Amino acid sequence: MKLGIASALAALLVAPAIAHHSFDAEFDRNKPVTVTGTVTMLEWTNPHARVYVEVKDASGKAVTWDFELAGPNGLMRRGWTRSSLKPGDTVTVTAYAAKNVEHVGNASSITTADGRKMFAGSSAGGPGN
Repeated sequence: MKLGIASALAALLVAPAIAHHSFDAEFDRNKPVTVTGTVTMLEWTNPHARVYVEVKDASGKAVTWDFELAGPNGLMRRGWTRSSLKPGDTVTVTAYAAKNVEHVGNASSITTADGRKMFAGSSAGGPGN
């Protein structure tokens, strides 16, 4: 009986770790992207915060990029707050594009219109992340 309960508890603890993806499962290190646009929303959620940025594509059409960031705790360790980015802010995002989905990326840094560079905690690793 005790072994069954212990096994069930162990399975519950392992499940979140299994569910979390690696960077290479979703994003392509060989597809760096830099876009400039307007923040439409910042989601301060676990396991990853997200920022949505409206960008004009080559034809001038507005498209919304969905950028994955580190989790809120990781962002706070890098100096972020819930109000670091607000709707309407102009930003330049340096990221890695998703392998199979358009306009989705894993952000490594975000630079604001006033030149402030914020590291986004990309799960790709590297300097500042």
